[in-house]
Amino acid sequence: MSVPKTNPNAPFNMTRASHAVLTVKDLGASRAFYVDAIGLVASDETKDALFLRGVEEAAHHSLVLKRTSEAPVCERVGLRVYTEEDLEKAKAYFDKAQLPARWVEVPHQGRTLHVSDAVGTPLEICATMDTRPRLTVQFEKFKGAAPGRVDHFQILCPDVPKACAFYLDMGFRLSEYICPDGGDELLFVFMQRKGNPHDIVFANGAGPRFHHVAFTVAESHRLFQACDIAGALGFGRNLEHGPGRHGPGHALFVYFRDPDRHRIELFNTHYQMMDIENEPVRWDASYTRNRAWGLPPRRAWHFEASQFAGVAPREPAKKPDPFTLEKFLAEGAS
Repeated sequence: MSVPKTNPNAPFNMTRASHAVLTVKDLGASRAFYVDAIGLVASDETKDALFLRGVEEAAHHSLVLKRTSEAPVCERVGLRVYTEEDLEKAKAYFDKAQLPARWVEVPHQGRTLHVSDAVGTPLEICATMDTRPRLTVQFEKFKGAAPGRVDHFQILCPDVPKACAFYLDMGFRLSEYICPDGGDELLFVFMQRKGNPHDIVFANGAGPRFHHVAFTVAESHRLFQACDIAGALGFGRNLEHGPGRHGPGHALFVYFRDPDRHRIELFNTHYQMMDIENEPVRWDASYTRNRAWGLPPRRAWHFEASQFAGVAPREPAKKPDPFTLEKFLAEGAS
């Protein structure tokens, strides 16, 4: 397969994954999970919304939780551009691509653009945001795993090649990708702008749907600390996958489901990927079956995800058939 190439002359300067906006049934229960158990910091709180960030982050929020009386969804995933001029260029770019973009007012953010990408993922793009003091060395305020910063999102998508081509044209780089053994179909693509393996990941599946938001932790022992504290606070069964080690990215990780079944990953960061000679790395899908240690994820990790508000998921042309924990256990039993 000829691996798709990035556009070296990006139409505007997208800088990084910024924030996710989720709706939840019970803000109190969500606060207990995200602040007390996981360790995110509350920047602001109203009766209808909770604005959270990591201990390293100066940006006002990287996760927004909004109260809802309906089924919880992901409203949008947020991306940052460098300047207001880049925001104007982004608006023109999307309009030219016949992806209608509109200006909206969002609390604690500068001018903000709402648009959906080529596969229907709702995006929220801004250049500026209110700031708060970083808490990097204010250890007395740490809770849970004390996550450092938001790193990336993963989206289930019915057309991974289309998503890959769209983001490459915006100047994203492809760092790693997964294909069937002996085949060239793109099943997973890891796309980045900030110089590590990914800001946004697209995986083959019914969608677009929001799979997870990922936050870094400074040290690997904090992954186990998160499990211990979550268990002590009554969230032990919210642990979904891990602790373990990824193939792509190589990071140690753990995944939790929050009280509304949204998914969050904690992981201990990964390698630098910014030099021009860094070519995308291919992984065969069989890696999960043949990994050196650790268990594959359960089936729910592959197939369950949060719906986007107002977006009806579409099935991919070829439905995924991943190697799951259930298959692993069945093989062992036989």
